[in-house]
Amino acid sequence: MNIHTLFCDLPKGIHIAIVPYQREHTRTIPLFASTVPAGFPSPAEDYLDTCLDLNDLVVKHPAATFFVRAKGHSMIDAGIDSGDVLVVDRALEPGETSIVVAILNGDFTVKRISHCDDGFYLLPANCNLDPIQITEDMDFQIWGVVTHVIHRL
Repeated sequence: MNIHTLFCDLPKGIHIAIVPYQREHTRTIPLFASTVPAGFPSPAEDYLDTCLDLNDLVVKHPAATFFVRAKGHSMIDAGIDSGDVLVVDRALEPGETSIVVAILNGDFTVKRISHCDDGFYLLPANCNLDPIQITEDMDFQIWGVVTHVIHRL
């Protein structure tokens, strides 16, 4: 294991790489002051307001931010597809319906966390899958909070 990448050995011979955020270069992109309507089109305006650094947009806690690639289809209704890059912030406390990366019985998973009267649940965002109730006999840990999803259109 090197200092820059944490490799996790999981059951069934699965290996994943969790890559910590490292800001080595700053590259800004022009950000136009006018917005783009998602409804009825309007005439375009050529008004450059400022420059945007995507690092500043998606990374709030650099020392606690990691990128992971999603695998599977359990979160498709939340806009997370297999192959998407998730920005995970380990410095954040999860809220009532946060999407989290969790470790459940030695396996990493991404789900929405929820608390009900009878305990905590990990909720998939796919109607074909069932919620997972967290019980005392499970080895469970919230690893981090997903703050952004990056995928191609």
